[in-house]
Amino acid sequence: MTVTVNGLAELRKLAGSDLGTTAWTEITQDRIDAFADATGDHQWIHTDPERAAAGPFGAAIAHGHLTLSLFLPLFTGLLAVEGVTTKVNYGLNRVRFPAPVPAGARIRLAARLAEVADVPGGGVQLTVDGTIEIEGGAKPACVLQSISRFYA
Repeated sequence: MTVTVNGLAELRKLAGSDLGTTAWTEITQDRIDAFADATGDHQWIHTDPERAAAGPFGAAIAHGHLTLSLFLPLFTGLLAVEGVTTKVNYGLNRVRFPAPVPAGARIRLAARLAEVADVPGGGVQLTVDGTIEIEGGAKPACVLQSISRFYA
């Protein structure tokens, strides 16, 4: 379920809130191949399902950075911010990839709005603790802390 806020004042009130989890999203081999084409990373563990089946993970796996890149689109399914003029991806404090995402697996994001702090220029900085889970997985695919800025 998406939480919708209007303006920076409402956003500030969400500091410390658990935003819940998104719906599951399937990571198809086609998506993995498209990411490989976009980045030039065609390593066989990602793009050769036959060879990957005999490899260390038993299947082709998504690039870690593909999984990471899905954070923002998944996050917009948890929090919609209206009444602002600019939204900026400011960076990451930390990222880890505890488990690979096999082609065909489904992932979702669980997120907590850890902090909302004022920044110069009339904006706020959001610190979000995110965990990208693999359906049925013992470990998450990605654990991260994302920083975004919103300006009115």
